[in-house]
Amino acid sequence: MGIAISPQIHPQVADFIDKPRKMLINGKWQNAVSGKTFPTYNPATGEVLAQVAEGDRDDIDQAVRAARKAFDQGPWHRMTPSERGRLLWKLADLLEQHTEEFGYLESLDNGKPLAVAKAADVPLAVDLFRYMAGWATKIEGNTLPISVPYTPGAKYLAYTLREPVGVVGQIIPWNFPLLMAAWKLGPALATGCTVVLKPAEQTPLSALRLGELVQEAGFPDGVVNVVPGYGETAGAALAAHPDVDKIAFTGSTEVGKLIVHAAAGNLKKVSLELGGKSPNVVFKDADLDTAIPGSASAIFFNHGQCCCAGSRLYVERSVYERVIEGVAEEARKIKVGSGLEPDTQMGPLVSEEQLRRVCGYLEAGLSEGAQAVVGGQKAGSKGYFVEPTVLVNTNEKMKVVKEEIFGPVVTAMPFDNPEEILPRANDSEYGLAAAVWTRDISKAHQLAANLRAGTVWINCYNIFDAAMPFGGYKQSGWGREMGHDVLNLYTQTKAVCAKLA
Repeated sequence: MGIAISPQIHPQVADFIDKPRKMLINGKWQNAVSGKTFPTYNPATGEVLAQVAEGDRDDIDQAVRAARKAFDQGPWHRMTPSERGRLLWKLADLLEQHTEEFGYLESLDNGKPLAVAKAADVPLAVDLFRYMAGWATKIEGNTLPISVPYTPGAKYLAYTLREPVGVVGQIIPWNFPLLMAAWKLGPALATGCTVVLKPAEQTPLSALRLGELVQEAGFPDGVVNVVPGYGETAGAALAAHPDVDKIAFTGSTEVGKLIVHAAAGNLKKVSLELGGKSPNVVFKDADLDTAIPGSASAIFFNHGQCCCAGSRLYVERSVYERVIEGVAEEARKIKVGSGLEPDTQMGPLVSEEQLRRVCGYLEAGLSEGAQAVVGGQKAGSKGYFVEPTVLVNTNEKMKVVKEEIFGPVVTAMPFDNPEEILPRANDSEYGLAAAVWTRDISKAHQLAANLRAGTVWINCYNIFDAAMPFGGYKQSGWGREMGHDVLNLYTQTKAVCAKLA
């Protein structure tokens, strides 16, 4: 499989990455206190793309103090909800105007195809900011008719207020760098919180560029601070900081558990969107012309680097061979290459570390008896490319079936009757997403009701909208992103009771 690497770079992007990128703290772009920088790499070539200021404990402390001041004393807490909403809408407009530029940044830093970044990542981020801008004026409390038995005849006015939780630390992953920044920033800013955002060290560029748009939109100094750095240093310092009121993390379940321990010092609120090993169930009565490409997209979209990827494919036995061959044929047709090439459908994995991880799982699966119908190995000699892979002869005891691979690898298994599929689909420590493909709408909804997953797609996959909550059961996390539900993560309820008579 030949891998094409394109040298072309958008001129504004080339200018952006030409000089070392600084961090945003209290409205100013500054170097790390230590003076250190770290490289971010182009995963299509393995070459250094840019140098970025390396935030550490001292930088996190500065950013938290700026966010605290902005929340407690600055103009941010005096702004009306309508004014906050207008700022978010302006940020969305600015981002939309720079769609091409952000598409290139995402493609260069993450490896995803430019066409996908421009069609999905940037528009979804724009829509998220606009959706949350609308919520800014609709965060309401309630009046409560209370009855107090030990004060007979007394009258009270009781009501609740929904107030911002305060200073929020947000740690985002590398698989959707811009979109995850939007998912985190949107609700935090709509509710009136201030933020210290730590982007993934593998993909810091779009968050830093977004910080420039935050300033251009007119957000007050200190409301949004962006501190790039490593998880073990900057991320750990943010999670443990005693003046952070809440930590929001998206990433692996293993790191999520470390975040919980770090946050225990001041009992800060924690929300987690973590790993997955999502079952994708195809029944014999499904529209296979839709289910086959849909199942391929479920695992191969974004190079399989999706926490909700349909990585466990269960197919009713009578159509198993047809579906597996169909998914394998879809895999064979995928053009793998640099994200900047116009015909690329799958780019590289994000890093050499991720390449080693995925290849390690492939080796483990094959050694346990799995067979690759297609793919099964690294692609090309340059960059971090892996072939789209379909593994058969697998079972639930295998490492490749139990553990999250986070790459373009699907494990396929047959089942004989609808009754057996529910316990097999639920046999996972994760519960982020699932899908059901069938023409029987009753069967689809019955299975959806009993699947232990935060999202269940029926006859589709990877459908996202700012109004749809997203999050997991079990070890896939705490809380929900997007939708009305996410507002609960960034607000707290105050009860007020006044005696009237």
